[in-house]
Amino acid sequence: MRQGGHGIVEWTGARYADKPTVEVHTWIAAPPGRVWALASDVELMPRMSAELRSVEWLDGRTGPALGARFIGRSKHESLGEWATTSHIVEYEPPRAIAWAVEDPLNPTAIWRFALEPQDGGTLLREWMQMGPARSGLSFAIDRMPDKEQKIVFVRMREFETNMTATLEAIKKLAEGAPTASEASL
Repeated sequence: MRQGGHGIVEWTGARYADKPTVEVHTWIAAPPGRVWALASDVELMPRMSAELRSVEWLDGRTGPALGARFIGRSKHESLGEWATTSHIVEYEPPRAIAWAVEDPLNPTAIWRFALEPQDGGTLLREWMQMGPARSGLSFAIDRMPDKEQKIVFVRMREFETNMTATLEAIKKLAEGAPTASEASL
């Protein structure tokens, strides 16, 4: 903690340039293939997200593959509405999928799901890194540079809360009744 310019105590933590990360995980009582089908279905994510409103594959794609691109449209009470183009930068079914937001070489964020078999089910991890390129959050930091660490902290806690909800939604779907195609196996 440090004293702010007006006697206000500010939390000191990561700055945007530190490329802060968040990771959440859950164990799911379902095989990795079933969990993978959900975690890698980027078009399903808006149903599980408080911010992501829609996803649209680009370049004639209909699903994930290394190098595939999609537009994500999001909305946040404080940050407004925006759209970003993401690039699949890791695709290893049924182990991992990751996408870089905007420029894959200098992304505004990186998101990743990783799966591993564990105790007869699947351990699912969701990880994200903020930056290094400027994002919408950068404009808030520009307006209040003395509050950068607090802004980053609050946004990272929002990501953590939303990611936890996403994993719980995937868990609920994966642990639900098998689909017709799975039941016939």
